[in-house]
Amino acid sequence: MTDATKITIRDVMTKAVISVDSSITVNEAAKIMEDVKVGAIIIMENNTPVGIVTDRDFTIKVVAHAYQISTPVKQIMSTPLITISPDESVWKVADLMYTRGIRKLPVVEDDQVIGIITATDLVNQLAISTDEDIRKMYHESVIKVYKHYSPYS
Repeated sequence: MTDATKITIRDVMTKAVISVDSSITVNEAAKIMEDVKVGAIIIMENNTPVGIVTDRDFTIKVVAHAYQISTPVKQIMSTPLITISPDESVWKVADLMYTRGIRKLPVVEDDQVIGIITATDLVNQLAISTDEDIRKMYHESVIKVYKHYSPYS
């Protein structure tokens, strides 16, 4: 049995990632996401990832602010782009995503986006975790809380 605390993002990430240039419109981005059936795309400038647009960005930013469909996708992307290494532990990334309120996180290696980890990926991993794995996660969370509030830190 594999120790779940040693499972890395590389083991559970989605390797197929769609990236687009920052100059395309929100309408073009939405069509790409619909055609490919993904919930996020990486926004690039000069072959460098600079942001991410998720299906939630369309709801919150485009609809709520009544942006035109011809608006450049760069205007609605989430930036700065928070990324993680593929060698990070699943539990560490789950904590990062929870504390930052992130649902989709690009995985970067050698300045290249090689995958994406989503909240769904983490839930799927949790679903196959053992009771011992869950206990370890609980203890790590309790320790984190105590360290945060401890007068001795």
